[in-house]
Amino acid sequence: MSNVKTSEILHSQDWTFPVPIAYGPGRLLEIGEICQRLGIKNPLIVTDSGSFGLPFMDELKNYLCKANISFDVFHKISPNPRDDEIGTGGDAFESGGHDGIIAIGGGSAMDGGKAICLTAGNGIKIWNFEYRLKPPDMSGKNPFPKLITIPTTAGTGAETESTAMVTHVKKGMKFCIWHPELKPSLALLDPTLTIGLPAHLTAWTGADAMTHAIEAYIVPDFNPLCDGMALEGLALINRWLPIAVKEPENIAARGGMLVGSCLAGIAFLKGLGLVHAISHMIGAEYNTQHGLTNAIILPVVLRYNLPVIDNKVKRIADAMELRTCSADSVIDHVQKMLDKVGIPKSLASINIPIDCAERISQKAIQDSAAETNPRRASVAEIKELIEESILDARP
Repeated sequence: MSNVKTSEILHSQDWTFPVPIAYGPGRLLEIGEICQRLGIKNPLIVTDSGSFGLPFMDELKNYLCKANISFDVFHKISPNPRDDEIGTGGDAFESGGHDGIIAIGGGSAMDGGKAICLTAGNGIKIWNFEYRLKPPDMSGKNPFPKLITIPTTAGTGAETESTAMVTHVKKGMKFCIWHPELKPSLALLDPTLTIGLPAHLTAWTGADAMTHAIEAYIVPDFNPLCDGMALEGLALINRWLPIAVKEPENIAARGGMLVGSCLAGIAFLKGLGLVHAISHMIGAEYNTQHGLTNAIILPVVLRYNLPVIDNKVKRIADAMELRTCSADSVIDHVQKMLDKVGIPKSLASINIPIDCAERISQKAIQDSAAETNPRRASVAEIKELIEESILDARP
């Protein structure tokens, strides 16, 4: 159970770990001052196609104009960012003479902005930054642009690290890219930016954050820093997600979810699991909304994983304020929460065909998230999990 008080959620806070974080309702109005402090004079605003026309974009541009900061906007980022889009964004960064990036929007905007940062102006191809490769030597290269991240959904938790999921168009697969020298100069968490998010997107992105917290915590590595953030993030999400969906104007619920999402996003530096391994590849092929895909698959993978990690089930149950501490009670609670916030009960309901299971399983086992799942799975076992998710993910 989280001990965070509602009054604390409503007040501005500045944190320094793991990167500088400015939290608080209304803090977007500080963006001009923030750019000036960081020496950013001509940022490229990177957002996703779905966010481009939303009110917070006009707010951001107005605040930058008041501070006499020039900018351009690049919004050709898909819900599942593609490598060709990142290339186009890099060209826009260079041709516009930009000196920084402001990534604003959902997880795709975060990933798009970070991916453009990785490749802009240094002549290094995007796939040289693939997570499992040795990071490129940046000696003699242009430094990475300064990066400000502004999430407008409480879901991906992508605002504090350089990792980004990008679709390799030719392979039809998602891969994680990153570089240890790229860190956001500031993550700005303003819960008022999430108030206009529709109920279904609040649910989908919130379930994404819940998945991050649970999967990160059960990764079988010793990392008490990430574990602590995963459990506190899960406690906040468990408390505030149903309220944020039911009461979209509730700023405390929006703030609690934004902080919970951020904590869960930091936690998954430890790794993720089969929910993400499968979801990444379904998203790459079918362009599904990532949080929704995760939410549908989550109970199926929990039924596969939790029986082998009894030592962690009690901590999960405590974070979710359950009276009984068993794998069954955790799974039942998660399923009821997904029902409460309106998550569909199968991938078939979002038009994923059963005949993709073999192909997706072959791709999912190659995903880096499959390597950190607490229970090693074969291609055949992953195929069974996919088929169950397609036909009947939860009762």
